[in-house]
Amino acid sequence: MPRPDLQRYTTHRRTPIATPLVLGAAAAAAGAAAALYLRANVRPPAGVQPVRGFNIDRYAGHWYEVARIDQRFERGLVRTSAHYSRRGDGSVRVVNRGYDPERGRWREAVGRAEFLGDTGTGALKVSFFGPFYAGYFVAALDEDYRWAMVIGPRRDAFWILSRTPTLHAVVRERLLARARSLGVDVARILWVPQEDASAPVPKRR
Repeated sequence: MPRPDLQRYTTHRRTPIATPLVLGAAAAAAGAAAALYLRANVRPPAGVQPVRGFNIDRYAGHWYEVARIDQRFERGLVRTSAHYSRRGDGSVRVVNRGYDPERGRWREAVGRAEFLGDTGTGALKVSFFGPFYAGYFVAALDEDYRWAMVIGPRRDAFWILSRTPTLHAVVRERLLARARSLGVDVARILWVPQEDASAPVPKRR
């Protein structure tokens, strides 16, 4: 007859204990997965080349967001805009604003952008939530900086910016053709109303 302690051992299954080695391996795997995700989130989609000869000082200032593929955080907003300004440390301050007609108020988000490489290439990463960044790639840019086409890490993150509230029809068609050539689903592009009489004029910051 087996000893009582051996009998308990053979008739009851032991609960596995997570050792420091196992926990360390799990943490390393999770960290590696997070690092891969973050790297992928700051890369342009395949085939999208950020513009060269980019000048952040010329790009700075106020832009109207005249077109976009709707994002959750912008859904329903009109008179959307972006304002960029240089920071002393070389990064860029980003202020996004839009009017919510349903609630009758302006919504604003302030973020930080940093270049992913040399400052002569329109490839940046932008964060509005602490250490979490997303790619911001200027895929087309007017030589006089009158309009710009921006794509994120995915093709459904898409914006057309303009220094004026509207774009000439010829420019719109040219930008749509360019977007289509980059694989953007142009049927999803929303042209944003920039003239809403019910919205009070916001104070620029």
